[in-house]
Amino acid sequence: MLDDFAPKMAAVITGYSVGIKEGDYVYITAPTTAAPLLEALYEAILQRGGHPQLRLSLPGLQELFFRHASDAQLAFLPPTEEAWINAVDVYMVIEAIDNTKALAGTDPAKLAKSQQAISSVADTFYRRLGAGEMRYHLTLWPTAASAQQAEMGLHAYREFVYKACALDQPDPVAYWTAFRERQERLAAWLDGKTHAEVRGPGIDLSFDFGGRRWVSCHGTLNFPDGEIFTGPVEDSVNGRVAFSYPSLYMGKEVSGVTLTFKDGLVVEASAEKGEDHLLAQLEVDAGARRLGEFAIGTNMGIQQYTGNTLFDEKIGGTIHMALGRSIPESGGVNESTVHWDIVHGMQDGGEIWIDGELFYRAGQFMVG
Repeated sequence: MLDDFAPKMAAVITGYSVGIKEGDYVYITAPTTAAPLLEALYEAILQRGGHPQLRLSLPGLQELFFRHASDAQLAFLPPTEEAWINAVDVYMVIEAIDNTKALAGTDPAKLAKSQQAISSVADTFYRRLGAGEMRYHLTLWPTAASAQQAEMGLHAYREFVYKACALDQPDPVAYWTAFRERQERLAAWLDGKTHAEVRGPGIDLSFDFGGRRWVSCHGTLNFPDGEIFTGPVEDSVNGRVAFSYPSLYMGKEVSGVTLTFKDGLVVEASAEKGEDHLLAQLEVDAGARRLGEFAIGTNMGIQQYTGNTLFDEKIGGTIHMALGRSIPESGGVNESTVHWDIVHGMQDGGEIWIDGELFYRAGQFMVG
């Protein structure tokens, strides 16, 4: 069944997700462990008249960097970074993890300093993306390490990814087109509304989103996909959430995260595991303590935790919130080098009320 995995995935990404056109300059960053998908994408981009450029990394290099880099090396930004981010038409990132715990022992302060060094590139990335000057795409190629993180065998994990991408459908492009239409109806219903209250096991939170946009994610930026999100008004978030899912951010696992918000700021934060990393990220910059995103996961083909945010934030029946930078497309204006998505389950009776009307209960939309 999976003999066509890489070519089929490349065809959907280049034909539907980012729509490669003749003359597009396409910059792809990936580890060598993504070789099957890299080869298929390279061929598909060439066939569509694009100009692919690969930036490859080797397993273990990131770990070596953080083990040996001085403060000056952590703060160094190669001049080529600014050049390519200003030039590309399409920027693709492929995850193909060889070791999910490679950075587990890294000093959180080193990770934070490295993030700060790329802040100008991140600013350019989000500006160009928000202005429609560049298309971006993130996907994953299954590896043994990712399968182990998800507590699956490699063959089972490959099947999981294949189905999560709807590559098992007779016509994946038609599937994602219909998916997009359903979600855009929900986003249209939310248009013009102003206030959300989120209640249920582990959560009692409210925020305003008047003047902001709800955005449908349907396979164009991420693959697989499945969420609708907005940017909360920065000083409006109040309440508490005890996140029910663990999170892996910058190679470090954090679980049992509890956050309390007052007038938009995190005023209390704790974690059962990885609390030092959580607290360090909250201090990276002034925007790290605010919510840049609130989202609802809608991919009912993903129903299990895998330890990878690309899938976990899409789980049908969940919500997620991102500490830090807003996504410009939503109208959010919070700025930060951090953008950390953390997932919370709503399957056991969680509700979202919009302007006093029940919008969502236990994974099901009550409107539209």
